[in-house]
Amino acid sequence: MLDRIFDADNVVFRFLGTVGYIWWLHVLWLLCSLPVITIGASTTALIYSCMKLHNKEGYATRNFFRSFRENFIQSTILYLLFLIAGALLLMDLVLSGQTASAAGRLVRYGAAALLIPYFMTLLYVFAVQAKFINPVAKTLRYAFGVSVKYFLYTFQIACVVVIFIILNLTIVLANFITLSIGVGIVVYILSLYYNKIFSEMIE
Repeated sequence: MLDRIFDADNVVFRFLGTVGYIWWLHVLWLLCSLPVITIGASTTALIYSCMKLHNKEGYATRNFFRSFRENFIQSTILYLLFLIAGALLLMDLVLSGQTASAAGRLVRYGAAALLIPYFMTLLYVFAVQAKFINPVAKTLRYAFGVSVKYFLYTFQIACVVVIFIILNLTIVLANFITLSIGVGIVVYILSLYYNKIFSEMIE
């Protein structure tokens, strides 16, 4: 009885071990994101490490820094592209919202429509970068193509992300949890979807 309770392969110990790895990966992501310009590379590394963690492949720290190093340049380019595109779309929405003219409404509707493929692609782009070796343009096409082909999964992933954002905007405790381990938990959940989708794609 006691042997079973204190067995390292016990369900409780495995669960605590996984939580510990998630927390550590979250800390690495947070530290490596502090320069801001490195957010893309650290996010790619976090996704890669969480996908590996699900499959029990390699070591968490080694996986993280390997992906961070190998994907740094391309992940940073992708991050900057999405940052600039997002800022432009947001600016269009704000400025067009200040006018009641037909041209203003057209710009506003156009920007709102573009936010949909923007968000869908963003949900996958760093996961695709973590999994496959492609040029930037092809990574973007793959990310959008996957989001459309697996739309049901995309919808579920979007729900997880949106709920996470809403909780952080409305509940103070959620901010503390997010800062402590929240991003790691969310990415670990999303990595379940990424592993399933990429396995189907490869097959």
